[in-house]
Amino acid sequence: MEVSAASGLSGAAGGCERRLTECGIRPTAQRVRIAALLLSAPQHLSAEQILASLRSAGARVSKATVYNSLNLFAERGLIRQLSVDGSRAWFDSNVDPHYHFHDLTTGALIDVPVPAVQFRRLPPPPPGMEVAGIDLVIRLRKKM
Repeated sequence: MEVSAASGLSGAAGGCERRLTECGIRPTAQRVRIAALLLSAPQHLSAEQILASLRSAGARVSKATVYNSLNLFAERGLIRQLSVDGSRAWFDSNVDPHYHFHDLTTGALIDVPVPAVQFRRLPPPPPGMEVAGIDLVIRLRKKM
């Protein structure tokens, strides 16, 4: 997925500062830029994509700052961190309950709404535990 830091940052800083503050995150300039890029649209981006986009827009930001910010955002519920294929983490700007299609060829993630999936039965959780959520990734490939 190609991202544009310029489109993600225009006019979004004020809203991002407010959202960061509401999540208990101090809105530093770098965090606001990262949040503005990721939260500009419902999307799934890797830290590498975010870093490249910010740098191409002239931002001076370290890889560690991007990773630390994304991990903090996920910890505070601003975004959702996904592990889809074990090769890298994806960061999802949509924190509402949903599942994903994963295109094995392109790597793209596509949201699947909860009502589109039906679970008839789940195993009972171990004693003293309850189900906190379900992550579902449906892997796709072109028909042969």
